[in-house]
Formats: sequence, C-alpha cells, structure tokens
Amino acid sequence: MTMVSNSMTMPMSDPSAWATAMSNLGMPPISMTGQQLVPDFDPGLGLMTGIAPINPLMPGLGLAPPPVSQDVPVVKEIIHCKSCTLFPPNPSLADLPPPAMRERPPGCKTVFVGGLPENATEQLIMEVFGQCGEIAAIRKSKKNFCHIRFAEEFTVDKALMLSGYRVRVGSSTDKKDSGRLHVDFAEARDDLYEWECRQRMLAREERHRRKMEEDRLRPPSPPPIVHYSEHECSELGDKIKDDNKFPESVRVLLTWLERGEVNRRNANNFYSMIQSSNSHIRRLMSEKSQHEKEMEEAKDKFKTAMAAILAQFEQIVSVFHAASKQKAWDHFSKAQRKNLDMWRKQVEEVRNMHNEQLMGIRGEEEMEMSDDDMDDSSATNSKDSEDLGVSQAEALKEENDSLRCQLDAYRNEVDLLKQEQGKNQPISSEEDGTHSQQLSFLQQALQGMQKQLLRMRDDLKEREAELEKSTDDKQQLKNQIHNLKAGLHNLQTTHTLQLETLKRDDRGSEQSANQVSDVTASSVVSCSQEKEGLPEKKPHTPVHSERDALLVGIISTFLNVHPFGASIEYICSYLQRLDSKINPGEVEALLSRLPCTFRQELTGVGASLEKRWNFCGFQGIKNT
Repeated sequence: MTMVSNSMTMPMSDPSAWATAMSNLGMPPISMTGQQLVPDFDPGLGLMTGIAPINPLMPGLGLAPPPVSQDVPVVKEIIHCKSCTLFPPNPSLADLPPPAMRERPPGCKTVFVGGLPENATEQLIMEVFGQCGEIAAIRKSKKNFCHIRFAEEFTVDKALMLSGYRVRVGSSTDKKDSGRLHVDFAEARDDLYEWECRQRMLAREERHRRKMEEDRLRPPSPPPIVHYSEHECSELGDKIKDDNKFPESVRVLLTWLERGEVNRRNANNFYSMIQSSNSHIRRLMSEKSQHEKEMEEAKDKFKTAMAAILAQFEQIVSVFHAASKQKAWDHFSKAQRKNLDMWRKQVEEVRNMHNEQLMGIRGEEEMEMSDDDMDDSSATNSKDSEDLGVSQAEALKEENDSLRCQLDAYRNEVDLLKQEQGKNQPISSEEDGTHSQQLSFLQQALQGMQKQLLRMRDDLKEREAELEKSTDDKQQLKNQIHNLKAGLHNLQTTHTLQLETLKRDDRGSEQSANQVSDVTASSVVSCSQEKEGLPEKKPHTPVHSERDALLVGIISTFLNVHPFGASIEYICSYLQRLDSKINPGEVEALLSRLPCTFRQELTGVGASLEKRWNFCGFQGIKNT
C-alpha cells in the first residue's frame, strides 16, 4: 500500500517530457496564456515559470491550506504512483466553472469518487488515496465509482484536491485503463452518528464545566446549628466568653432563641449567656475607638501627602507660566511651543482634580463635626472624663437590664396565677354578656326574615300578573291552532279528491297496458275520438288529455319490461303498430314533461353514443 510520490519539483531534464505526458491524454502542452510551453519552460522548476506547483498528497496539507496569492496562478503537478499515474487537469480549462458539489455534511469523513477506470481495483484506490490519510473502509461499486471512509475529517480535504485528475493505469492508453476522477462529499450514517456523539459529549462537558463554575462561585452554605441540650448549653456558655469564638457562639444562641428553646427550667442559663454576650460591648467599643484613631492618623497622613503633592503641582504650573512669558517664549520653536501648551493644560487639569478631592475630604470632616453634639463642649475638651462617663453608663445599663429581666419574670408569674384563679371562679358577667349578644343576634335575624317575606310577597304578585298574561296568550294560541286544523282538513279533502281522479286515470292506463297485444289501431283511434268530448284537465298538469294518459301508461308498461331503456325510435315503432298517426316529436315532448316518471340517459362511447329513455316512476313517487 505504499505510494511513490513526487517531490515539489518534478525532475525533467528533457523539456518534451511534459508535452509527451500531456499529449498521451489528448491535451496540448500550453501555458496559462495559451502560448506554447517550450519558450517559457524552465528545466530547474519542472513546470512553467511563475506558476507554483502543488502536490495534493504532500504532508501538511490539511483543512486550512496555506493562502496562495490570487495574482499567481496555481497548477497541479503529475503524481506517479506504483501502478498508475495521475495527470492534473488542463490549465487552459481553468476558466470553466467548477463542477457542482454537495454541501459538506457535519462530521464528514466519507467521500464519493467517480470516474474511475474500468480496470481499477481496490488496491489501486488504496494506493491513490492512501497517502491522503488513514482509510477506514472502501465500498467499491461494479460501476466506475466508490465510497471511501477516512479515519479523520481533515483527510477529506486532501482527497478533494484530487478531483479533476486523469488516471492512467500503468503505461496503457486504453479507454478501460484511464478515467477522470470526480471527488465529492458523501453522506454517511456512521459519520453523522459519530458527529452527534461528539456533539453530545461536548455538550456534557460544557454542562459539567458550567456546573463546576456555578459551584465555585456559589457562596458557602452556613454550618448546621446543633440542637439544644444541657451539655451543649454548658459548652456554649464557655465559648461565648471567649473573644475568638464569640461570633460563632452568638449565632447558635440566636438560633436557639428563635426556635423557642427557652423555658422555666433553662431560663437562668439563657440569661447568663445573654449577660455574657452583653459583656462584649465594652470590648467592641474599645476596638472601634482604636480603629477610629488609626483612621484619623491615616487621614492626617493622606492630607499631608496631598498637600505636598499639590505644592509640587503648583511649582510645576508656575514653571510653565514662567516659560510662557515673552522673554523665554520667543526662543522656542513652533513644535516646542505646542508641546509646552499641551503639557501645561494637562498639569492644570491634574492639579484641579486633586484640589477638588482635597476639598471633598475637608467637607466630609466638617459634616462629621456638625453631626456631633456641639453643645456638649465640656465632653469634647476632656476625653478622659468622657471615657469615665461611658464606663459608668455601661454599668448602669447592665444593672438596668438585669432588673428588667427579673421584672418580666415576676409579671409572667402573676399572669399565670391570675389565669389559674379565673378558671375556678364563676363568670357571671361573661354569661350576661353572651345572653345579650344572643338576643341582639336573634333580633337581627327576625328583621332579616321580615324583609325577606316582604320581598317574596312582591315577587308572588309579579308572578301572578305574568301567569294571567300567559293564560291569555295560551287561549289565543289555541284559537289559532283550531283555525289551522280546519284549514288543514279542507286541504286534505281537496287533495284526496285529486288523488282519486288520478287513480282512475291510472287504472284506465293499466287496463290499456294489459290489452296492448290484442288492441288494434282502429280501437285506439275510436277511444281517442270518444274521449275528445270529455273536459280537458287543468293546464298546469303535464298530461293534457286522456290520450296522453293512455300513451304514458303504454310507454310505462313497455319501458318497464326494458330495464336498460329504449330509444325514441324504438318506442315510436312500437306505438305506430297501434296508431300510425303517432309522431316521434310528440312522444319525446310528452316524456320530457314527466321527469319524475321517465329519465333520459346516454349510453355507448364515440360513434355508438345513443340516447335511451328509462322508466323511473317507482323512484319518482318517493321524491314527489
């Protein structure tokens, strides 16, 4: 599976080697400008002058090839393999549009290779594309194409560089031993699955990284508070006296108090712990005063340093002012004057900024002085007396707190005793109060019921009026219904009379239909002459005379025995056997006037298309 690849420059001592190789493929050796290759040929380069040769299989060519200047054209070189030779595409075809390619699928490691020689084997494919990178699998088709799956993604770009090359197996020029490669991206489920797995892994790593970052930035949770017990209470009493363990012990004491762990048995222990926590106030006040002194000293140092800095700024500003006078200003050049003006402005801005800062500090000090008690001038003059007063006040506060706690305890005991005594004594006054409250509630309930009865009486009167109106409306509706029933009865009687006349006509038509085979043409004529003197039917009916009714009955009987229908000529030929004066137009007009009894249908296709009449009286009577 080894491949013998050319170096960047192909050794060509004979200038005709390139022309011979290109002529074997049917391409004339021409340069990029269309001129012959011989005058511009440089044997030292192996290709044309001014054109950088590129070997797609050279190491280092990956996903991002080195940028090539657009002014310099790119020409691919000939690649010699062990059993085949790859010739680059004709440079004169560079202006043609490139072949259409697919979009690169995510995580693509598989390429489609088309245009292989018919005699190409899997070993030859491995030899050509093996140097692009490690090949995982090759799926070759009986037709001249295959799919190659690489182990890495960047090797796909190397394989795409071979698109357009002409392959010649050995030195044969046979059509079966040559072909033009077309390399394109290919979609593969394995590539997509690996890409999705990699994306899920990256998403898991990103979630883990975010979780670790959140855990790192999350503030630490406070330590758990121990439950109250006599042993823990005794230990807490010792810890709360220690200055170093005081913050933690105070938090435990506060939690116990909020939980309600105090009762009569351990009230003294809690009182002693509260008294011990109160004793730390003196220490905290002393630390506060010490820090205030340090802050005052730091402020004094800062003010002195700021004053020295401002003095030096003033000196620098005075130097610039002296330099800007005419005695010295005229001797500087234009560029020097410009620099001097710029420097002077910068120094003045910095000086003003520091002046504002110093004035702000002084204003804060004055505000702090105004907040203090200015009336107590004796306390400000003598600090020692103030310290003594503070210590005495603290001692008095402690005694006052102790007395207040004792007083609260006595009050609680008195309240308990009162409650116990109150349970044993009869509560007459409370009973009287409850009776009076019950009486007031009953009176209010009676008043509400009276109001409700009045409302119900009014509603009853309104409903009685509505009921009277509804009875009147009901009587009117009954009268209307009676009138409608009488009209309906009249309509039914007239309708039955019409139906009886129609039934008589139908009976005559049925008798004539039964005697169709025996009746002669003369009897039909005599019947028609006898019925001429009868009164005609109403003009709105489709059957105008008894003769038409006879024809309808005969036609109905005739069509009833012809389930597939009959043409108008067939019907007229049958009727003309009975009466030769019957006209086909008259028969067709009669049939068309009775759509519920006779229906016309088209049967046949093309030249055999025929109009036929069918009897549909049984279906029409349901619709009518």
